Amino acid sequence: MSTDTGTLAQRLGAHLGDKIAAVHEWRGETIIDVVPENWLAVGQQLRDAAEFRFEQLIDLCGVDYLGYGQVEWDTADVTSTGFSRGVEGEAAGRFDWAHRPRTGAGHKRFAAIVQLTSIAHNARVRLRCHAPDDALPVIPSLVPLWPAANWFEREAFDLFGIVFEGHPDLRRLLTDYGFVGHPFRKDFPLIGNVEVRFDEKLGRVIYEPVTSVVPRVTVPRVLRDDSDLMQARAEAADKWREN
Repeated sequence: MSTDTGTLAQRLGAHLGDKIAAVHEWRGETIIDVVPENWLAVGQQLRDAAEFRFEQLIDLCGVDYLGYGQVEWDTADVTSTGFSRGVEGEAAGRFDWAHRPRTGAGHKRFAAIVQLTSIAHNARVRLRCHAPDDALPVIPSLVPLWPAANWFEREAFDLFGIVFEGHPDLRRLLTDYGFVGHPFRKDFPLIGNVEVRFDEKLGRVIYEPVTSVVPRVTVPRVLRDDSDLMQARAEAADKWREN
């Protein structure tokens, strides 16, 4: 990629300069934060610059940071029944509207996350762009740079309500015609707003309030580095060496 011995993050920071808000590495991954007005310019440099050549967009998704950092899960302490099971009702979709979660300090609510690959240099980078307006989140479309972004952006628009300015055909992709709301937003009810069924007497599909679905929260997988897991890994490694 370059004769420079610096890390990818350091080279990206030096090359892009004040066009980016931040660049850092976490768990072996390189992440670049970009403001909307530089979104296309940064993307084009990453794609076209000979020392980077991130010619392939492999994924784009939306993120809702509502309630970021305000968790109802306790992953530090455990009991005989395991971790705290989110029973406080603070999670998005299970709260009283007056006490709904708020956007965390220092974060805009909606963002687009892009994964880029450089086949030429065997490298990957992640881009993140926060929409400046929470009420109407708008981010420039990357379709002019990577046509593969087309359906990814439609999906993010459908599920999160992020508007990709300049997209050639920004329509819903996964939800039904006439669907109200954006189901991956954290303030969208877990059981939805309405349910659909075919009424034999009326001979048509009807919409009515949800009555047949009960809200349910599953246990997420948590990244932990406690002594029990470290001991288990050590014992597994000893057993493997013995065999």
